[in-house]
Amino acid sequence: MGGSRFGSLSIGALAVLSAVAIGGIRYGIGGINDSVLKVVVIGWVACGAMVGGAWFGGRANETDPFGLVWGYGLASGAMIMSAAMFLVPQAIGLAGSVGTPQFGGIGLAVGVILGYSAHTIGHRLTHLDLSMDITAAQISVHALSAGAIIGIVYGSMPSLGLLLGLAIVSHKGPAGYAAARRLRRDGRPVAVLLFPAAGVGLTAIPTAVLPIPEQPIINAVVFGFAAGIFLHIAMDFLPKCETGSEIDQVLSLEENSHHLLDQLRTHAVASTLAGSFVVVAAWFVVG
Repeated sequence: MGGSRFGSLSIGALAVLSAVAIGGIRYGIGGINDSVLKVVVIGWVACGAMVGGAWFGGRANETDPFGLVWGYGLASGAMIMSAAMFLVPQAIGLAGSVGTPQFGGIGLAVGVILGYSAHTIGHRLTHLDLSMDITAAQISVHALSAGAIIGIVYGSMPSLGLLLGLAIVSHKGPAGYAAARRLRRDGRPVAVLLFPAAGVGLTAIPTAVLPIPEQPIINAVVFGFAAGIFLHIAMDFLPKCETGSEIDQVLSLEENSHHLLDQLRTHAVASTLAGSFVVVAAWFVVG
């Protein structure tokens, strides 16, 4: 019950932040520009995707492994292609403009390493007896940090289109579904996912209005770092069809699970390629 109340308050806070941001754009308050509106849209899309995924996950009696693989594959492929197309070139280009493109690469490496480090050390929480739900806590930290990075990226580069942000949060649907399935198996309320659903917008909107120093090196490191973090997240969401993986757990009661895992590997590759191609196609269409 407490998780549901806190989650509802989080959704309400996101609504208030969105209203303030839209009002600031309309009346030109505090230098808020149209890039913040993009962040508002991205925040609500992320929220809707996770809530929708959690709703289906909390009510499903069994999980379709092919649907789960395609959900993860499409999202991770879209994230990898988006980070490579829209963030990496910006990072290298900004640093290259002052003759040191290596700084863009430094930011990229730091993002990947820090993302990996946080994920690996955070796994230790699962071995502790804490009062909070670990699944919800991990997803919440992930959502809040991703939202902050999205806000900074759009705040420093207002010309970025919605395609990048939407591709980055595309994993929220399958993530919400999988988290809801785990929570339900553990007998915990799915409503605790309302907070991480709102988390992206709660941090993205405020950080999007922060003043960003117009220093090519700093911005290059920021863009490289963002690309590294998002690439790590995308790699973590790649559908893993191996023994002991989440996909294998879905199939654990099936006698022909090994044969199905072999089939799913093909679907994993196809879905990831499809997700990346969708981003390229959308870029050709909308620019």
